[in-house]
Amino acid sequence: MKTITYLFAVIFTLSSLGLSAQSQQVNTENSSIHWLGKKIGGQHDGFIELASGQLEEKEGRLVSGSFVIDMTSISNTDLTDAGYNAKLLGHLMSDDFFGVESFPTATLTLMKASTFKDGKASANGDLTIKGITQPITFDIVKESNSYSTTLKVDRSKFNVKYGSTSFFESLGDKAIDDIFTLDIELAVN
Repeated sequence: MKTITYLFAVIFTLSSLGLSAQSQQVNTENSSIHWLGKKIGGQHDGFIELASGQLEEKEGRLVSGSFVIDMTSISNTDLTDAGYNAKLLGHLMSDDFFGVESFPTATLTLMKASTFKDGKASANGDLTIKGITQPITFDIVKESNSYSTTLKVDRSKFNVKYGSTSFFESLGDKAIDDIFTLDIELAVN
């Protein structure tokens, strides 16, 4: 009788472990955020570092996640001239764009996600840039110990006004697209 009770206790413990949420820390060194911004007649791109992140998965579905993006780490990869590169980065960090001195971080909080099917899920989250929080929807792809997504961000919703036709008329060829993309690759421990 003790053996049967013991077996039931072991089975119950193992099954409850399988149902509990699995928290995963994001390995920031092996993760990346690639940004791309477009304008009439061109584009710029580079990287932003992830300061921290964690995900929690339960029964094949992400139930929570939070990420801190280090806005002071913005880099550019398409301009090879050091002077132009520094000028662009200075402008991106200024109040015209991301106001990095006042807002050194941005955050993404996962609010809700569907169950992964064939390695893919849909998600809703809150993105905060320049102290302004807006909802965002995106798809997530899971492969082994990594997750990837592409966020299409409307900068006008975060008071990033420079060169935006949402705020200024008659910009002509000086207009910069309101939508920029963040291609995110997350490695988890």
